[in-house]
Amino acid sequence: MNAPMLQPMPAVSYLPETAPFSEEQRAWLNGFFAAVLAPPTGTPVALDAPAAPAIEDDGAPWHDPAMPLDERMKLAEGRPLPRRLMAAMAQQDCGQCGYVCESYAAALAAGTEAKLNLCAPGGKETARMLKALAAELDGAPAAVPATSAPAAPVGAPGTSRDNPALVTLVSRHRLNKGASEKETWHVEFDLAAAGLDYTVGDSFGIFPENDPALVAAVLAAIGADGSEEIEGRTVADILARDVSLGGAPDGLFQLLTYLTGGEARRRARALAAGEDPDGDAAGLDVLAALEKFGRPAIAAEVLVEALEPLQPRLYSISSSPKATPGRLSLTVDTVRYKLGSRTRLGVGSTFLSGRLEPGTPMRAYVQKAHGFALPADPATPVIMVGPGTGVAPFRAFLWERMASGAKGRNWLFFGHQRSDCDFFYEDELSGMRAGGHLARLTLAWSRDGSEKVYVQDRMREVGADLFAWLEEGAHFYICGDAKRMAKDVERALVEVVAAHGGRTTDDALAYVAGLKKAGRYQADVY
Repeated sequence: MNAPMLQPMPAVSYLPETAPFSEEQRAWLNGFFAAVLAPPTGTPVALDAPAAPAIEDDGAPWHDPAMPLDERMKLAEGRPLPRRLMAAMAQQDCGQCGYVCESYAAALAAGTEAKLNLCAPGGKETARMLKALAAELDGAPAAVPATSAPAAPVGAPGTSRDNPALVTLVSRHRLNKGASEKETWHVEFDLAAAGLDYTVGDSFGIFPENDPALVAAVLAAIGADGSEEIEGRTVADILARDVSLGGAPDGLFQLLTYLTGGEARRRARALAAGEDPDGDAAGLDVLAALEKFGRPAIAAEVLVEALEPLQPRLYSISSSPKATPGRLSLTVDTVRYKLGSRTRLGVGSTFLSGRLEPGTPMRAYVQKAHGFALPADPATPVIMVGPGTGVAPFRAFLWERMASGAKGRNWLFFGHQRSDCDFFYEDELSGMRAGGHLARLTLAWSRDGSEKVYVQDRMREVGADLFAWLEEGAHFYICGDAKRMAKDVERALVEVVAAHGGRTTDDALAYVAGLKKAGRYQADVY
């Protein structure tokens, strides 16, 4: 079969002459890697850069992290290209890409950013949609002129993902007790040497390393030992630190089409196009993909070039710089799950909870919050809804308000599975409650009784008081899962406003929308 026709590419050779490919295959692969590895044409704009101006723009109704991609794209139909690019993002404004959704879209449309795979929460689904949309840039300029902001200064170490600092793990301890089904850790870092500063509400970006056992398994699958060197570094080190071994990228499946034949090639081509011929695409990480296609012999450097960069992971900060100067803590759920005969590991969570040794330096940076912060007036009451690890930023809020002597009342809704083993920071929160700093602590446990009880159920039960706090000017915060919990909590809040504010459902929806517009409803969701 003939190789696909490509536009002329620069005469760059990524594959050695000794690589096990024909001249035709080597030419195609060199062109493929030249396109994939093309450096960005500019520097990311700052998170607070002004968005590209829009023509007859009525906002971004798709800017909802719980909305499926196909629904977001339908809402964006007919909009200027920057808006459709934005709709393809995960809508979390997490900053993990170095932008927020709107400014990332503007940078792509303006041509100041060339990388289409920076939206980690959106994964391959977003990357594929961005690739399809970006094809329009080849034929015509964006429908809306994108005003690119001046290049953002690199800044001091630790202030961006592009310039991380070295921090040191001080300690960690498990927050669950007894027979908990979960494994959650309080992880603490020393920032003194790095000179890092942060504000409550910010996130911490860490650069994890892949599990050494997984690296060894991938090397074994391609028949390599990892000692080969690329630009002075061993392949084993590169696989551990630089590339993602998670979900197999389209580039790997494209590579496999040149290493297989017949039905296997057809399946690899389908997977590269985003199809799911065998119903297993969601579970194919790099190792599983190699095993699926017979553990083909691949030059280690060729495999490395076909993989995506290992992205940093973001975690909500659970400490206050006023309460613990020079220290920063995270609240981390360890991710482990069984798929087939293998146990899969969350890269960042298992790195922080086990593989990173105390006293070991780690690359990290502070990601400034985007629209998630305590009220400017310390007398303002706050209502915080944070089940599970969603309690992290609210622990920080409470310690910050205590350290600064803020007089505003604090109300926390916390929930998890079992009260006897999953009550994170129980001693701290109980002490704050007893001392009056935490005016109300409302708890929900989903496995303690015959019926599951969640934070949104407790909100309805105390709806009259909850609405009274809102009427008195309280700010409402939520942290946690975007697709289920956050939507359930917002729905419960609308019901509370309708029931206790004497409003219709439409008026209650407008009330909550008004809270958001005024900055009194803020979410940190993922």
